[in-house]
Amino acid sequence: MAPQPEIVTEVNRLLRAGDVAGAHRSLGECEAAGGADRGAVLDCEARVAYLELDFDRGIDAWERAYAAYRAEGDDVGAVRVARMLGYMHGAVRGNGAVMSGWLARAQTLLRGVDECPERGWVALTIGMFDSDRAHKEQRFREALTLSRASGDHDLEFLTLAYLGASLVHDDRPEEGMLLLDEALAAVVGNDVGDVLVVEDIFCQLFSACEHAHDVARADQWMRVGEAIAAKRHMPALVAHCHTHYGGVLTAAGRWPEADTTLTEAVRLWGLGYGSLQAGALVRLADLRVRQGRFEEAKALLQGLEHHTEAARPLAAIHLAYGDAASAADILDHALAQLEPTSSAAAPLLALLVDVQLASGDVGCARDAADQLARCAAAHPTEYLKAHAALARGQICVVERNGDASACLRDAFAGFERARLPMESARARLAFANALAADRPDAAITEAKAALHAFEQLRAAREVDAAASVLRSLGARVPTTNAAAGVLSAREAEVLELLGYGLSNPQIAARLYISRKTVEHHVSNIMSKLDLRSRAEAAAYVARSKPANK
Repeated sequence: MAPQPEIVTEVNRLLRAGDVAGAHRSLGECEAAGGADRGAVLDCEARVAYLELDFDRGIDAWERAYAAYRAEGDDVGAVRVARMLGYMHGAVRGNGAVMSGWLARAQTLLRGVDECPERGWVALTIGMFDSDRAHKEQRFREALTLSRASGDHDLEFLTLAYLGASLVHDDRPEEGMLLLDEALAAVVGNDVGDVLVVEDIFCQLFSACEHAHDVARADQWMRVGEAIAAKRHMPALVAHCHTHYGGVLTAAGRWPEADTTLTEAVRLWGLGYGSLQAGALVRLADLRVRQGRFEEAKALLQGLEHHTEAARPLAAIHLAYGDAASAADILDHALAQLEPTSSAAAPLLALLVDVQLASGDVGCARDAADQLARCAAAHPTEYLKAHAALARGQICVVERNGDASACLRDAFAGFERARLPMESARARLAFANALAADRPDAAITEAKAALHAFEQLRAAREVDAAASVLRSLGARVPTTNAAAGVLSAREAEVLELLGYGLSNPQIAARLYISRKTVEHHVSNIMSKLDLRSRAEAAAYVARSKPANK
């Protein structure tokens, strides 16, 4: 094996420091000097292109690096590049056959190579794409053993992170989170050198925390991660990481950040031909559903109707439009593909309870609540226990037996401990409904607290629901400028045009939308702002404008 050119050492140093621009400049100088045809140099060029999100250039450079390494007789370098090409085709382009070919090539080349860390890296990469959970774990543990034997710390702690996330997804959260915490502690302690490895470790944490609805753990490590990113000049998170990070931010009620993160994930997946874009689109649609922006959510989910992860937001959209039967069909179909007591089934079961109650089928709602309770018993996290308590409380209210108030208090408290503000406010509103008949004053207090939480989140539909409960209790719902915060961006545009006295056809022409859509927006605006006529809407706009306008 030929010694590495000095430029490779310099580029690797710059990349470890997060200086991608500096690495790019150094490679340009090398190319100008006519020394860019070596395998190691091309390998560096590919890494720089990857960090610059130029995936086509990266794949092309790695393919040329592979040929150069083979010509140089450097089989270890060829294995490394074959493994990276397998990753790129699998994770970025979604070409499973091409991925398998390159990983098989890496394994074949390893037969003629002495013991080296690349054996562990290949095992890790194969494990990433193995759909069989047991085989995946076997590959990860093999990689972990090899990493410790070779002293490759980057490989060791990245493998710990992947193994930990896999265990969490296999509903073994305590075991998995412990490994993730150790990997992240190693990052903080500077045991991990490669910034790409640092990013990937955080990405596995977000994936695991999103699956387990462990917002508290994600929040603690997020703050640490922000400090590390600033200190080490880490480049932007990859698309996969944006997707899961956006899911965590959505659950945590940090919706503006979630919106930015998920929109960027959709864009980044698009750069890689969008083969794995579905996960980001589903999460962005879920955020839109929570915001009450159902038409936008529906548009995002077009073509994803048979995607299992899309079942919950799709069902929620049908429920919002009053089609409980279609919502139930979607959820039943998705649940049939999951283990009945898996944690992945729990969010679908929780929504199914709402769907069945909306359709008046208390028996089926009770069955779904019982199944949800079995999920919570199998995986007693705060999130699952709170959902099970909420479902029990809802059934108790409808059937008028059992201690509904106790169940709903438990649900509210559990969601609060899990730091899930949307779910917490929903449980609080359900508690208000349970108190309405016997303790109306207490019900008003709870409904007002729920309304405030929904307004803070800007959850339009839930704001309407809380306001409706307050009106049913005889409480006045104040109309303030704060209520305008629950309007979607499009509704705010329509409201402004109402203020100018435009008719629905004129608004439709101005915004390039249908008259029916305008009617829908106007109806929502009137309801959200408690307005009774277009004249009141115009007056509202006039009052809301700053005095100097």
